[in-house]
Amino acid sequence: MSTPRFDGVELFLQVVESGSLSAAAERLNLTRSAVGKGLARLEARLGTCLLQRSTRRQRLTEDGQAYYEHCLRALSELEAAESVLESGRQQPRGRLRASLPLAFGHHYAAPALWGLMDRYAELEIDICFCDRMIDLAQEGFDIAVRIGPLPDTDRLSARRLGEQVMGLTASPAYLQRRERIERIEDLALHRGIAYRSNNAHRSRLVTPLVLDDLQAVADAAIAGVGLAWLPSWLIAHYALRGQLEAVLPGYREQPAPIHVIWPTAPHMPAKIRCAIDALVAATPSCLAGS
Repeated sequence: MSTPRFDGVELFLQVVESGSLSAAAERLNLTRSAVGKGLARLEARLGTCLLQRSTRRQRLTEDGQAYYEHCLRALSELEAAESVLESGRQQPRGRLRASLPLAFGHHYAAPALWGLMDRYAELEIDICFCDRMIDLAQEGFDIAVRIGPLPDTDRLSARRLGEQVMGLTASPAYLQRRERIERIEDLALHRGIAYRSNNAHRSRLVTPLVLDDLQAVADAAIAGVGLAWLPSWLIAHYALRGQLEAVLPGYREQPAPIHVIWPTAPHMPAKIRCAIDALVAATPSCLAGS
């Protein structure tokens, strides 16, 4: 029967890391002779000398050093593969820290995440609502939902949830008592509500009211204060209740991608995997893209 391809690799690593045949034999519970013969078989199979040995010391040859480094990398990959399988079998547990945009977080993302606690008794959820770009690693977050372009970095992994399109909206009461809006130029005759983080289209509207919370912008529009730029998913939410109407439906901003992101690692913890799956399932169809 042929010798297995990787026979002798563990023995070789033990000899290198322990510093001698005798020490490796003790670690492996073998005789010194058995270790020496196993190393000789490995060198014969590879067709090269891996270790130069004398009665007082041993050192790696050039080929031995290269083979040793490759073996270490291969073992690291095998350990990562086993971790992936193990994490897939584990139940999500521990504290999941998530950073979510204010409005999208309240309406969709947060309910999806805290609903996981009904399924996984050992899972805890810690949510921070903010629209600023946070540093996940530095601030200790497991995941974040971001709307807009992602930074170009290999330290983050991402999964696309959809895209957000901003549209113009107002309450039915406001539209009934003001000038009809049929063209873009008509916007100059109307009062607007501005979201501080979004400077687009302010030139089209006079905006005496500026708010730094997207939900507050929606509340003001529902109250009849004026026209507002809001995400299509938020307009649709209130349109079903008769509280908002789309204005100039064809007049929209360029879509902004929505992603869930997490720090790149050799394997994904079960708590992060289940959170990503929950966010994907909870994302409304209106965000699937045009």
